[in-house]
Amino acid sequence: MRSVIDIKDLSKEEIAELVSISEDIISNPQKYAHKCDGKKLATLFFEPSTRTRLSFEAAMYELGGNVLSMSDSASSSASKGESVADTAKVISCYADIIAMRHPKEGAPMVASMNSTVPVINAGDGGHNHPTQTLTDLLTIHREKGRFDNLTVGLCGDLKFGRTVHSLISALTRYEGIKFVLISPEELKVPSYVKNTIKENGLEYKQTTDLMSVLPELDILYMTRVQRERFFNEEDYLRLKDSYVLTPEKLESAKIDLSIMHPLPRVNEISVAVDNDPRACYFRQALNGKYIRMALILKLLEVE
Repeated sequence: MRSVIDIKDLSKEEIAELVSISEDIISNPQKYAHKCDGKKLATLFFEPSTRTRLSFEAAMYELGGNVLSMSDSASSSASKGESVADTAKVISCYADIIAMRHPKEGAPMVASMNSTVPVINAGDGGHNHPTQTLTDLLTIHREKGRFDNLTVGLCGDLKFGRTVHSLISALTRYEGIKFVLISPEELKVPSYVKNTIKENGLEYKQTTDLMSVLPELDILYMTRVQRERFFNEEDYLRLKDSYVLTPEKLESAKIDLSIMHPLPRVNEISVAVDNDPRACYFRQALNGKYIRMALILKLLEVE
């Protein structure tokens, strides 16, 4: 039995395998419609979520399985003080696989150590979000046809953005990746993330100016400034509109730029950009369902 808590839990070869299975699911959905008949996924979400929870649930239903859902910690035994370890021990009596989101870093890891079924980290605090990273990787592969030799701009909240930290960690395994880190001074990438880039012999540069680097980018990964990660409302209000992507700004960008966003967006991408063929964030959201289907199959060891 194995869990996925961090994107590093999966090798490059396993990521390639998951991308390949996802592509096959997209091409042959009927082939997979009964692969998880009789299996149950428990979604334990101690933090609000729309896309991640529903895409996990849709993934399991499309594989023929069933879902046990807890989408509000206030209505669970956690509100009575039950530990994450005890929750995992109990829920693994009822389900074949667990997807867990938690505001505390490390909670899904604790769950995996106490569960008798696989646990998938569906996001823990500002730390990790491996299935979003798999979604991002599938999207990059479908849009670009490769993972190597890309200039990737990450823009917005690079300090608290767990999706950014996980994606950087994953992409450092590939050749010829250049990172362009675009953020206000207060929301720069943590030094441990930059160390990961350096340790893998890859290039990065930091800037506060999106427009100056936009023409270089193959991929622009926009993120929202996350109100829930701020202790101070004034700081949030001051920084929330640091970068707003508009059609006018995109005039200087490459014709085959891929614009990604883990969603939800607030106002960092104008809705006027949605009709640009370079905007792939809604395709990215759909890819999330397919890659989660592939991961569920892998962890349940379904042929």
